Amino acid sequence: MALYAMGDFHLSFTVHKPMDIFGSEWKNHVKKIEKYWNKYVKETDTAVITGDHSWGHNLEECREDLEFIASLPGRKILLRGNHDMFWDAKKTAKLNSLYGERLHFLQNNYFTYEDYALVGTKGYCYEGKDTWEHFEKIRDRELGRLKTSFEEASAAGYEKFIMFLHYPPTSIGETESGFTKMAEEYGAEHVVYSHCHGKARYDDSFHGMVNGVYYHLVSSDYLRFRPERIL
Repeated sequence: MALYAMGDFHLSFTVHKPMDIFGSEWKNHVKKIEKYWNKYVKETDTAVITGDHSWGHNLEECREDLEFIASLPGRKILLRGNHDMFWDAKKTAKLNSLYGERLHFLQNNYFTYEDYALVGTKGYCYEGKDTWEHFEKIRDRELGRLKTSFEEASAAGYEKFIMFLHYPPTSIGETESGFTKMAEEYGAEHVVYSHCHGKARYDDSFHGMVNGVYYHLVSSDYLRFRPERIL
């Protein structure tokens, strides 16, 4: 009963979005995901997929992509990524109701693995694409959602946490952020994130142990499409 994580499947069974235009490592990436997922993840395991599941713009365009994820072994918990247009944050409960036990959607809630609470949100970091004011607005909204996740789990009696983000926990050059401070405040043992693609981006944020928290980058291309075991 292991816990795995990987992000950025970038599926496009319905819409046309070839990923190999972003680099040779993405050639036949769906087959690689399927191959290595089936090799490592068992039906009794839990796996968190840290966002950017599908290129579809709505639930209908994403249906085949989500069905592919649902067909993979294990209990799948999905986090919202910046490209997940099908997922309105206000309709997470509807998605959980729609997919029942086949897929679990993590946003303003929490799930469990053994005696851990699995908490998370999309997160946000500054990438120079918007104004600082807009960045602060989105960042603060995401921090609020993350706090809700932690607080709900804490109210239920959980004291051990693993925190998941889609975006890296810090902007480039930062040595701390609201997200890292919250991880430390609640005593999260691990922070797991993705979003960073290509060798030039893999070192955008933390790797390994920082201030008592272990940070994992689990972008699918970084992992060469092999799910990473967290616990």
